[in-house]
Amino acid sequence: MSAADSSQSFGQIVTFRSFVRIGTSIVLLAFALGGCEQKPNAAAAAPAALPVTVAQPFKRTVTDWDEFTGRFEAIEEVQVKARVGGFVTNVEFKDGDMVRAGDLLYIIDPRPFEAVEAQADGQLADARAKTELAKRELDRGLALVQTSAVSEQIVDQRRQALQAAHAAETIAEGALKAAQLNIEFTHVQAPITGRVSRHLVSIGNLVQGSDNGASTLLTTIVSLDPIYIYFDVDEATYLKNNKLWFEGKRPSSRDTPNPVEVALTGETKPSHEGHMDFLDNRLDVSTGTLRSRAVIPNHDLSVLPGQFGRVRLIGSLPYEALLIPDSAIATDQSRKIVFVVKDDDTVEARTVVLGPLDEGLRVIREGLKPEDRVIIDGIQRARVGAKVSPKAGNIVGDKT
Repeated sequence: MSAADSSQSFGQIVTFRSFVRIGTSIVLLAFALGGCEQKPNAAAAAPAALPVTVAQPFKRTVTDWDEFTGRFEAIEEVQVKARVGGFVTNVEFKDGDMVRAGDLLYIIDPRPFEAVEAQADGQLADARAKTELAKRELDRGLALVQTSAVSEQIVDQRRQALQAAHAAETIAEGALKAAQLNIEFTHVQAPITGRVSRHLVSIGNLVQGSDNGASTLLTTIVSLDPIYIYFDVDEATYLKNNKLWFEGKRPSSRDTPNPVEVALTGETKPSHEGHMDFLDNRLDVSTGTLRSRAVIPNHDLSVLPGQFGRVRLIGSLPYEALLIPDSAIATDQSRKIVFVVKDDDTVEARTVVLGPLDEGLRVIREGLKPEDRVIIDGIQRARVGAKVSPKAGNIVGDKT
């Protein structure tokens, strides 16, 4: 081999070894870079604890209430009708006014009845004169019979004539009183205090009285303060309350004016308070409900008969209860659950039994203890067994 060939072969060997070193360096560099990329992924595998707000259940004395839908009705309602017939001469009220018992509403033409009164008065005077004459004749007869100037038969006839005169006088007095009553009835007065409806008969119209059985309706009046509200209690609630009464845990509304609260349509909180007044003596067989009634003060006259209202009736004696916001309660199929943070800051799901709302908070009958830390904000981030970062919060209810 020549020197030139040897030199060429040595150059090729050097070039190959350099290429091998470069390739090895590239592989080592790629492996190193790959190792660097694996470190952040390992850190991402352990996520940070999610923040939540926790609070212990709020404890206070509460009273259960049962809720029903009711309708207001007037305690007194009167259809004002004509008691005598005649032409209407005056309408003395404004449609929709408040009127008091005895206020004048209508005037019916009294002149025909005044004429009848004058006639009855004359008849009474005539009857009284005849009675006086019959009495004097009887007295004379009694004196003459002592001397046998007249017979006993004449005396008996005069005694009978006096009795007939007294009867005629009584009839005349009755006719006069009837005529005077008819004159009084021509002035139609409000029988109760309340709000009057519109006038149904205008001036100049002829109205029929009650003597012919088809008395004309003139207007209506309803009392407003206080006012009734009627509602129907379902059989299950009735049985529950009856059991509480037997156990001495709740007074019966039959003999105790248990308090009620009423919220009108569109109201979220009760605006009227009252008390129970009546329970029916049997359940309605078609609906299985018990008709009940409460009396509600209505001093501002804002409630009208026919309005609807939500009635809250006392359902228990006061008792100590745990309460949490409704927003802290989740639903799992048919179960109600809350999320509790344990001592190691992991999440646990608790099945709870709910009670009624009380001043904006939900009563928890079973499933929680006073010392439990309940998640009240961030339950959408809570996962059973997951680590969380709890922050202390407060439970505040709304006064109703």
